[in-house]
Amino acid sequence: MTKITRREFVKDAVVITAGVAASPIIASPTFDLVIKNGMILDGTGGPAFPADIGISGASIKAVSSITPEQGERVIDASGRYVCPGFIDIHSHSDGSILGYPDAESRVFQGITTELTGNCGSSVVPMTGIGVEERKKAWKEQEDVEVDWTDLDSYFKRLEREKISIHQALLLGQGTLRESSIGNVDRPLSKEELQTILRLVEEGMDQGAFGISTGLEYTPGRYTPTQEIVEMAQIVSRRGGLYASHIRNEEATLLEAVNEAIEIGRRTGVRVEVSHLKAAGRVNWSKQMGAISLLESAQRDGIEVLADAYPYTAYSTGLTVYLQAWALEGTTQDLMKRLKDTQSRARIRSELIKHIPNEPGSFDLIVVSSVVSQKNRSTIGRNLSELGEMWKMEAVDAMLRLLEEEEASVSIVGHGMSPENVRAVLSHPLVMIGSDGSTMAPRGKLGETRPHPRSYGTAPRVLGTYCREQKLFDITTAVKKMTGMPAHQISIRDRGRIAKNLKADIVIFNAETVKDTASFEAPHRYPTGIEYVLVDGVVVVDQGKHTGARPGKVLRM
Repeated sequence: MTKITRREFVKDAVVITAGVAASPIIASPTFDLVIKNGMILDGTGGPAFPADIGISGASIKAVSSITPEQGERVIDASGRYVCPGFIDIHSHSDGSILGYPDAESRVFQGITTELTGNCGSSVVPMTGIGVEERKKAWKEQEDVEVDWTDLDSYFKRLEREKISIHQALLLGQGTLRESSIGNVDRPLSKEELQTILRLVEEGMDQGAFGISTGLEYTPGRYTPTQEIVEMAQIVSRRGGLYASHIRNEEATLLEAVNEAIEIGRRTGVRVEVSHLKAAGRVNWSKQMGAISLLESAQRDGIEVLADAYPYTAYSTGLTVYLQAWALEGTTQDLMKRLKDTQSRARIRSELIKHIPNEPGSFDLIVVSSVVSQKNRSTIGRNLSELGEMWKMEAVDAMLRLLEEEEASVSIVGHGMSPENVRAVLSHPLVMIGSDGSTMAPRGKLGETRPHPRSYGTAPRVLGTYCREQKLFDITTAVKKMTGMPAHQISIRDRGRIAKNLKADIVIFNAETVKDTASFEAPHRYPTGIEYVLVDGVVVVDQGKHTGARPGKVLRM
């Protein structure tokens, strides 16, 4: 077993605080579990220090020198780092956690808490306009039967099912708007806005941590800034978070970042720019300008951060490349447009103009999932390859696939530069968020070819970017996945290792931690994450899932 050397331990130990160094050895047996001989990364960004951890129930009761006899169980963490459980501040597991309650793709990489409901889309409310279509989508895509209506009933479903990691949720502005007036391109009336504002109040009363927008999607595209300001004012008064998949991550990236900042300026709400990126080669030069806007806003006193994932490709629905007019209404309205000669020609012409700018070409767009069995052979192929297979131009293959799958097609888009990804990840205003979801190599999602971020985000940060590329030190890497997101969400009892905080803990080997999931073979678990505790319960034990489901619903 590879271990941290004594010299390394001594080097890190000199920065230990006087309180920890002077702590007496505790004599009486009091702990359910003791973690001994590890190097502690407490989530604050401070240097690592050697200490033992005593856990009783769901909480850390001591960070000190502890004898083995004091624990019902002892885990020897010699040569390992011990840190808080990773908090995925940008997740889409709202539905899939019910299909995969053991949360394998998350907990095996050390994630113990997820903030879901991002990009303007959430599992609630499950009422109003289009509810049957949304229920159908959850069944087809996640194999989940919907039996909830609001946040409270959804949380009760999670508690009844039992899950392995914690779940927190944002209210999706797009879902709220669509359920109220449908997917239509017009401002809300005064009465309609009041209805949505009441839903925001209700959702936060029931425990939501704030709201999210997906302004690149419909109906987010149809939403004026002022409507978001009205919602954000409620969130701000309650100390919540506004997370935004901004209006454009391409040609008008800077204007879109400015819009998010302006909402923070006008309401005082904490702002998060989701998966910060400049997509498409022609837009890569805008990346540093976007970062500069965040820095300037911070100097002006606006609380704004960003999250990012450690990959040069994104993943979304294939319809993202269509213009707003084509997506208005229901899925069946889009199907009618694809069947109409004039409308199809217009959509085709717009795609031919758009795709060369973002992501750059049709061969950079790879199919990751479809609904029907007849198109299973398209998974893993890019649109140019699909065109060759079907003996047609790539744009026509794209339209055919959208039509045959009734628009339910997910893709991976290879649109970002490695240099920009490094610049974003290393910036002190940027946290780590996977933009992935809970899954496993089985069931419906196991048949797809998803973005590897669902399996590999945290270990890729620790292995590729920290150990191999030395983009940042290990204390910074851990802080970006623990203390920073905990503070941003306002989760006060997690994200750090300290006495009386919750015992969400990861033990990992810094020399072997590595993501093994790839774009070609994404359903692979990482290495080097040896133990994961959730509320003091061992869920991953020497790299194996114990079957435990101690995860909780977290309410603001």
